[in-house]
Amino acid sequence: MDASEILICSLIAISTFLFWEFVAWFTHKYVMHGFLWVWHKSHHSVHNHLLEKNDWFAVVFSVPAIALFIISTTVFKSAYLFSVAIGIVCYGLFYLIFHDVIVHQRLKWRPKKRSKYLSRMINAHYIHHSKHSKENGEAFGFLIVPKKYEVTNKHDKKDSPVDTFK
Repeated sequence: MDASEILICSLIAISTFLFWEFVAWFTHKYVMHGFLWVWHKSHHSVHNHLLEKNDWFAVVFSVPAIALFIISTTVFKSAYLFSVAIGIVCYGLFYLIFHDVIVHQRLKWRPKKRSKYLSRMINAHYIHHSKHSKENGEAFGFLIVPKKYEVTNKHDKKDSPVDTFK
């Protein structure tokens, strides 16, 4: 693989990663809060289960990456298709770490010091979860977080409702 192909593959992976935010937003708004609310509502309700029906979406979202890995290495060998799969997997890992670990605390860890962006991301998700129904939701995206979700409270962030959110 020469330098230009490495650059192209890197750009494909990064572009796929960024495009997957739109895929996640669209799916969250129109599928999860639409006809598959039957799975997603488990994520909007308080429970003490390790897993929830909503976790099936991780399985569904992994299918394109798995298929692309198989196709690009066996059927139609292509570094470019492989790069698309890498972009999808990277988005999935980022989502897992930030959504399941940092925001929802499925593993009890959250950085003590956070950037404004991370605080805004957590706050937007908290606002999204303030609704327990599929209607009238907001903040369906994850990586692209509008400034309107900026944490503006003056008290210590560690006492913020964002930190008690599950």
